[in-house]
Parts: sequence; structure tokens; C-alpha cells
Amino acid sequence: MKFGGTSVADPEKIRGVARRIAAAREGGSRIVAVLSAMGQTTDELVALAHRVSPKPKPRELDMLISVGERISSSLAAMAIHDLGHEAISLTGSQAGIVTDTVHGKAKIVDVRARRIHEALDRGQIVLVAGFQGISTELDITTLGRGGSDTTAVALAAALGADSCEIYTDVDGVFTADPRIVPEARKLHAVTYDEMLEMAASGARVLQLRSVEFARNHGVKLHVRSTFTEADGTWIREEDERMLEKALISGVVHTREETVYRVEGVSPAKLFAVLADASVNVDTIVRTGPEIVFSAPVEDRPTVV
Repeated sequence: MKFGGTSVADPEKIRGVARRIAAAREGGSRIVAVLSAMGQTTDELVALAHRVSPKPKPRELDMLISVGERISSSLAAMAIHDLGHEAISLTGSQAGIVTDTVHGKAKIVDVRARRIHEALDRGQIVLVAGFQGISTELDITTLGRGGSDTTAVALAAALGADSCEIYTDVDGVFTADPRIVPEARKLHAVTYDEMLEMAASGARVLQLRSVEFARNHGVKLHVRSTFTEADGTWIREEDERMLEKALISGVVHTREETVYRVEGVSPAKLFAVLADASVNVDTIVRTGPEIVFSAPVEDRPTVV
């Protein structure tokens, strides 16, 4: 189970998440839940860092912003204890999330889940701080925007979970953004490849890398609302029931892109530098000596 920032935005919502987790445990499931930071905590911590230092070191920034998820997971463990269940909260490093050494956009290279297995064998509910891990050089790292999704999918794969439930503030994946298109329909199921295209094109339901991880490891995802009991959207391999669906699954958009125009630099050199910096380039257009490309707004400081 994974709960996003809106699901744990305040104490009452954390208690609601605790009740949902406890109900799943009482239904006979062994539970590992990954939690995001409360509300806008991460953004507030980043802003705080920039008020102290105009250009904070990435290592120290990771140390700072990783605390948000630790707060929400420990609070959820307290709430679950009050409901009569044994629970333990773990940081990403304690949970065995091992990453590369890229601060701010680390990639998971291994999951050593021994401590989680031990807690589950003791009958405990395990709450894991998402979005973070420990590098091969033993530094705290963060996984980038939406990294808690990737944490949850990686743990589901490592633990051999039946599925990974992603709880958010929407009922599932829709054919368009229902805030813009009121007639948008909820999809019962989409394939990994369809969800990858939607995530890459701006859909914010799931982080792109989490869907890639799910496809590569065969982890079924179930996107659903924290605040209702309604069934959500399954993301899985294509099967016969999905073959006669509409040709167009959905329409997505993004407002969080920056467009750059560069002259006098070879494309090979430019994109090699961007790749080394883990910048996610979305579109590329070349007209004569000019190269135009777009990347997420969050990558602007790195690009500039």
C-alpha cells in the first residue's frame, strides 16, 4: 500500500489511513505501507533550504527533505498502535532501499528487505518512509518527485506482493483530467505501456519510473482513492478483456514544462550532459543550428 501526500495531509487524515491499514490487516493481509510526506512538507523544506543558502549542496538537501516521509510514517505507526495493532516505522535505508549516488534523483539499485521480512514474521504492520534510500556510499538519497510510488513498487517486487495499491485523492485513472473535462470516464484497467505514455506526457497519477519498475517486474498496480471504498484502476499486462477497448485510452496535458532554445552546441554533447545530470528531456526539435527541447520545471535549476 502507498499513500500520497494528500492522503496524510493532517492528523485526521493520518488516522483515516491508519484505519484503512488496520482493516486490511484484520482481513488477513500482511501489510507494508509506504507513506509520502504530509501535504506540502517537501516543498516547504526546499524553500527553507533556499532561504538559508541560495544553492544548497544536493547531499545536504537530501538529508533535509527526507525527514518529511519519516514524520508521516512514524505518526501513522502511532495511530495504528492506538487501534490495537503492532506497527513499526522504518526509514528508506532501514527498509533496505539501496540507490546509486545521484542526489535528488537517485535510482534504486537493490532492495535488501530482511528487516521488513522479520517485522512481518513478528506480525507487525510495516510503515516505510517513501521517496528515499541509502546510496552505495552510505549517504541518504532521495528519488525525485513522486519517488514514493517507486519505493512502493520496488518493495512490492522484492517482497513478492500480490499487487501494489496506490492510494491518492482521485478514484483512479481517467480518460482526461476530470477537473478540466467533467465528462471524463474512469478506466477500469490500462496496460503498463499505456500508463507509461500517459505518465510521460503529463498525467500525474503515477510517477513514470514507478510504472517502468512495475512493468519490468510484473507488479500489478491498483490506483484508488483514500477517501472512498470505490474500486479504482488496475495497471497490468494486456489481456483478452482489454483487446476490444477504444483506440484512444485518454488525453493528458502538462503545465509544468520549460522550453529551452540553444545554439552553437552539438546535440550529442548537449544531451550527453543532460543525461549525466539525470534531466528528463521530453521533446526535442532541431531547426538549423538551433536546438529546442523541453524538460520538467523541477529540472530548471539543473539545466540552467
